[in-house]
Amino acid sequence: MMQRTEAKKGNITREMHEVARNEGVSGEFVRDGVAAGSIVILANNKGRKIKVCGVGSGLRTKVNANIGTSEDRSTLKEELKKAMVAEESGADTLMDLSLGGALPEIRKAILEESRLPLGTVPIYETAVIAAKEKQGIINMSTDDMLNAVEEHARVGVDFVTIHAGITLESVRRLKNENRVAGVVSRGGAFLVAWMLHNNDENPFYAYYDRVLEIAEGYDMTLSLGDGMRPGAIADATDRTQIQELLILGKLAERAGEKGVQVMIEGPGHVPLNQIEANVVLEKRICKNAPFYVLGPLVTDVAPGYDHIVAAIGGAVAGAAGADFLCYVTASEHLGLPTVVEVKEGVIVARIAAHVADIAKGIKGAGDWDTQISKLRRKREWKKHINLSIDPEMARRCWEKSGGRPDRNVCTMCGEYCSLKMLDQLLPSQDSR
Repeated sequence: MMQRTEAKKGNITREMHEVARNEGVSGEFVRDGVAAGSIVILANNKGRKIKVCGVGSGLRTKVNANIGTSEDRSTLKEELKKAMVAEESGADTLMDLSLGGALPEIRKAILEESRLPLGTVPIYETAVIAAKEKQGIINMSTDDMLNAVEEHARVGVDFVTIHAGITLESVRRLKNENRVAGVVSRGGAFLVAWMLHNNDENPFYAYYDRVLEIAEGYDMTLSLGDGMRPGAIADATDRTQIQELLILGKLAERAGEKGVQVMIEGPGHVPLNQIEANVVLEKRICKNAPFYVLGPLVTDVAPGYDHIVAAIGGAVAGAAGADFLCYVTASEHLGLPTVVEVKEGVIVARIAAHVADIAKGIKGAGDWDTQISKLRRKREWKKHINLSIDPEMARRCWEKSGGRPDRNVCTMCGEYCSLKMLDQLLPSQDSR
């Protein structure tokens, strides 16, 4: 069964009903969005029991957490702990970006341990195998690349990043663009290196129909990757980036004709004043397909604080219409994140997503804030803390500052608390 095909027939599937229930919208709303391609449901039809996730227009802005091993650091045990922490912290999806160790076993373990939809980048595994067994990434074959996509679909991966928008023409243009950061997409760089060495077209572009056949067989969502995304704010919204977006728009249209669900991946490093334009361009060119953005990071000067930089950009992007935020951790540009950094990355991305949902007018988004504000006015500290986005952090701040349950003020103002002073003169509606 394919969600988009069923939606076009007018049917509301079990997964559509589940998304509708989670989002507080009607099944018809979800069905119509899936049919139009403005909503995707991340759920491989292999039937793994997951928290079904809908991404797209009119739904809550979602957050993805990247995990995965590297050649230099981390173990399966540590990555599984990161997966669990990300899920406990409220991430909507996971992506396994592993490059080190036994990659199939790592992927299988994550699929078994987590209930979140899982995404992968199959070209990573292809490149790692080629580097070890074929004396270099440039020796990957077309079959190697396509077979990896099929294997990931077969084992139950729910969405895959496919860098199909990079072409030989893209590479020729890149040479003349004089970018500050060049190509920062790992998958994009693998393909550019392969294309330059072999003087051949990108297999994911040349054999895109085969990619669609694979996705169709498993109802695996394609996340069309931005291999030419800017990796420095000086490179943002340049001709190379926009050319790839134009190609992705056409590829998304071809996927829709086959009933394949598609998301579009977006930048990257973008100054604040260009974010809305990037979202508008994607929505226009790709016919309102869900937009999945990395950050965006709005400055390049804050290593160690890039989770905050990305949250600023993510809030603006989400408010402008982006649908899916890929978290960024404090270790971005520096190294593999720790378990603690994964949690922090998820929380700050969720804050950005929530800020965006308030701005977009997503149903019920502001209700949470109103509840918190009422509890804050009444100084009901325990309930106030428990309702916060990160109760553990809120409780720690309260306790270390000398907060006590028996006091109805905090240590910031103490007995000079404005709310307490005006309680009797201006009682809240709840206390009347």
